[in-house]
Order: sequence, then C-alpha cells, then structure tokens
Amino acid sequence: MKKITLALAATAALVAATAQAHGPTRRKITESIEINAPADKVWAVVGDVKNADWVQNVTKTDFTGDPAGKFKRVLTLKNGDQISETSNKLKPDDKLFSYYIDKVDVKDLPANDYSATITVEPAGDAKSKVEWKAAFYRGYMNNDPPPELNDEASEKGVGNWIKASLANLKAKVEKGS
Repeated sequence: MKKITLALAATAALVAATAQAHGPTRRKITESIEINAPADKVWAVVGDVKNADWVQNVTKTDFTGDPAGKFKRVLTLKNGDQISETSNKLKPDDKLFSYYIDKVDVKDLPANDYSATITVEPAGDAKSKVEWKAAFYRGYMNNDPPPELNDEASEKGVGNWIKASLANLKAKVEKGS
C-alpha cells in the first residue's frame, strides 16, 4: 500500500510539473471581407505575388523564384524592417495563395511559426469574398511572456494586421488602381 501511495504522489508531482511547463498553443484567426468587384479582378491583385503593396505597412516587395510555383519574397515595411515569406501553394485557378513567414521581428508582427492561406471567391453579383486564415504561436515562445507578446496581444496584433490589409485590398480594388 505504501508503494502505491508513493507512486500516486510521484505521478501527481510529475503532472503538476508538466502543467507548469506548458508552452504556447497554436493560435488561429480567420478574417474575411466582401469586395464590390468580381473575383477575377480581386485575384489580379492578391495573385500578383510580386507586389504586396496592399498588405498593411508594406512599401516594397522583393521577389525570387517562380511566380507560378515555389517562391520567396521579402516585404519591406514602412519602418524599414522586413518580413521574409515562402510560398506553400499558389493556385490561380482556385484563387488560393498559401505561405509561411520565415523571418519577422516580433515588434512588427507578434507571432512565431506563422502560416496563412488567402482565398478569393465569387459572392454574388460582381462581388467577392476574400478569406485570410492564419495560424501562429504567440510572439514569445517560452513560459511567462511579457504582456506585449502573450497570446492575447499576439492574436490582437495579427488580427489587426490582417483586418487592415483586407481593408487596404478592398480600397485598392474598388478604386480600380
């Protein structure tokens, strides 16, 4: 009986230690917007992977690789910092673009291991729906993150960036520029 009690106590201690060592969990965000333009017109902007000027804070896009296949691009931000991305999929017929971020400063985007898929689909008479699905870990990967890099702050920062980018896309497409 004493051995069982000791085994249960050891198991309880191990479970408690494991619970305290829990790191970040993968966060997921889905945002969408309706744009008053046909899907082909919207895709002409989203699918132009050599130009990401509609993405929030991006001033320049440097592109290497095959625009119809695997490629990398570096987005230069207004503050001079850069985001490096690699494509996973680019399917023009499906109006789908999937990528992951190789490198970003968490001050610019409070996320780690970020990946996303952007799709464009018809939404009725000359309208489109753009959906942006992102998955990532918070900006601080260890336990006890600072407030600006915890789960909530990371979700808010990434969510605001995506919403602003979608609003930029809507404005650009609807103005026709």
